[in-house]
Amino acid sequence: MWKVKYHSKKVRKQAENLPLNVADALGFLMDEIKVLGPVRGNWPNYGKLSKTRHHCHLKKGHPTYVAVWEEDGEQIELIRIIYAGTHENAPY
Repeated sequence: MWKVKYHSKKVRKQAENLPLNVADALGFLMDEIKVLGPVRGNWPNYGKLSKTRHHCHLKKGHPTYVAVWEEDGEQIELIRIIYAGTHENAPY
């Protein structure tokens, strides 16, 4: 079982300001990561950005919403959601 949390108050605010359908998708993604781990190849446009950083689309179209998350530590199974918002501002 993985522990999933927001990286900062800023990211939590990003998530709170998402449209309802996108926020629901983010919640479902977080629940899935908790159970199945950070590699989520079943999500649209999933990609591994580095050894520990991952991303996927939460909603396609205009605007496209993405989530970016990072594995933290090898022994502690912790995932930090570091971004949730439009594709244009994503940190990659």
